[in-house]
Amino acid sequence: MKTIVISGINFFEGGPLSVYKDCLDNIIKSKLNKTNKIIAFVHKKEIFIEYSNEVTLIELPKGRKNYLYRLWYEYIYFYFYSKNKNIDVWLSLHDITPNVKATKRYVYCHNPSPFMKTELKNLKYSYKNFLFSLFYKYLYKINIKKNTAVIVQQEWMRCEFIKMYKVNDIIVSRPTMNIKMTANNNRVNEYKEKYQFIYPSYSRFFKNFEVICEACKILDKKNVSGYEVLLTMDGTENRDSNDLIIRFNKLSSIKFIGLQERKKLFDLYETVDCMIFPSKLETWGLPVSEFKKTEKPIILADVPYAHETIGTYEKVWFFNPDNPEELAKLMEKEISYCASYNPVKEKETKQPYCKDWNELLYVLFGKTETRSKS
Repeated sequence: MKTIVISGINFFEGGPLSVYKDCLDNIIKSKLNKTNKIIAFVHKKEIFIEYSNEVTLIELPKGRKNYLYRLWYEYIYFYFYSKNKNIDVWLSLHDITPNVKATKRYVYCHNPSPFMKTELKNLKYSYKNFLFSLFYKYLYKINIKKNTAVIVQQEWMRCEFIKMYKVNDIIVSRPTMNIKMTANNNRVNEYKEKYQFIYPSYSRFFKNFEVICEACKILDKKNVSGYEVLLTMDGTENRDSNDLIIRFNKLSSIKFIGLQERKKLFDLYETVDCMIFPSKLETWGLPVSEFKKTEKPIILADVPYAHETIGTYEKVWFFNPDNPEELAKLMEKEISYCASYNPVKEKETKQPYCKDWNELLYVLFGKTETRSKS
């Protein structure tokens, strides 16, 4: 029986929490917890209550209090915890490589901020993000070469890690996609007044809401009408969103609808005609994968993550995320039903590569119940 430790003491909501729960769900599904001792360090046990009878949960609630506590746990507490435990595998799910004693060590890196490029014009919105990216760039580096392997979600991140940290043992592992959407590729706006675009994201400067607003401004000057763009911000999120609304609230084509609950967002996916996703930096870009299920048109930033996320798809445009004129032209083609797409096919990912958590667990921990039956 192996002793396997999983740590993610900073996870309490959203995508990162989903990563942790996907990991535990697949451990239980493959019955690894029946043949191995699984210890999971968590922020609070109550968030993981459904796993309390399947794995050993240890909570460290102060891990989220501030980064001093977080670094204490990662570099000191975990070392003394692991020192005499004969741990076979330690999997850190939250970017930082802890200082531990274990036969095999892995770190799952899903924060792309060290690779963020900050333009001078955005520093007034992003100085905190800029400093955080520098901080994270350093944190990634600590102990990284002590890992058996580093885990990332996309090939472009593997390339960046090789370039920045000179590490070669990197596994690309796709995130689990439990998306319940149905294809609805009809031009739904034949039965309504306006063609609708949507960009669902939280407002941060690198999410690049501005390029959509500028494109709408260009279309407005050309007297292009019969469309509207739904943006999931309302100005209360941060200085960036507030400034954008002040600058562009007179454009009738833009509707600032605020952040939406997941169910409401999926309802909007069913009714809108096209997604625009101009973000310059993503670990994955989950809304693209979600909207892809509708088989409707998607206009994407021409950057590495977007090509990997879209994979194989018929109705897709790519555009320079710094060029609102280019985006405006594509939007106008969509509005006038003059779109002619260039279908793309998913490129083969280099090994080592895992298409899901089951394959990743097989690589990290050995044969699983699910794999052994196949």
